[in-house]
Amino acid sequence: MSLSAADRIIVPLDVPSAEDAIALLDRIPAASFWKVGLELFVSAGPEILQTLKSRNKKIFLDLKFHDIPNTLAGACGAAARYGVDFLTVHAPAGKVALEAAQQAAVAAAVAVGQEPPTLLAVTVLTSLSSRSLAFELKIPLELLDYVQQLALLAQDSGIGGCVCSPQEIGGIRQVCGKDLVLVCPGVRPTWAAQGDQQRVMTPGAALRAGANYLVIGRPITQAADPAAAFARICDEM
Repeated sequence: MSLSAADRIIVPLDVPSAEDAIALLDRIPAASFWKVGLELFVSAGPEILQTLKSRNKKIFLDLKFHDIPNTLAGACGAAARYGVDFLTVHAPAGKVALEAAQQAAVAAAVAVGQEPPTLLAVTVLTSLSSRSLAFELKIPLELLDYVQQLALLAQDSGIGGCVCSPQEIGGIRQVCGKDLVLVCPGVRPTWAAQGDQQRVMTPGAALRAGANYLVIGRPITQAADPAAAFARICDEM
């Protein structure tokens, strides 16, 4: 099924409370896919997921789990029972942990009659640059090489997708093919500020490069008219 531009945009609910989240939902009724991250989930709990489901919205639960295999599996199993669509884990957790997470998510969702979520392995955060990877984290590989290795690790572990900068889409497609779902933050229209994102691309360019979904936050959520900003980006895509 072909997705519209609006279906491909995931809007983050990067707000501190359920009340703020509901207010943002009300301001952008055309947005069908929403991201719940650490701040909101810790503040509002799983009830915010039920709010989204009651409005027939798709949910990207972006908690970026990273732990030993047993703990990672337990967390992913618990999250899968909420009926979310996407769920993030960190690829550097390793193959055993990623396999355990995938198996646990599927088993837990099926047990409660839910569609299993697509697990997304986070490669390298878009706030990190090549310099920070080399000098702060002491990773000896070039950034793209490291991202490709993590994407391959995730794919070999049965994970359905990756989170990556749009600048690494082509490299991942080269080694992983077209079936891996790629979700890209670090997407900014030309008229928006870059903020703390280091590796960015415009929405249209990211889609042409091979992204499946785009996470676009502040250009929409911090606009004077979020609904108009959302519509403008859809038109440009």
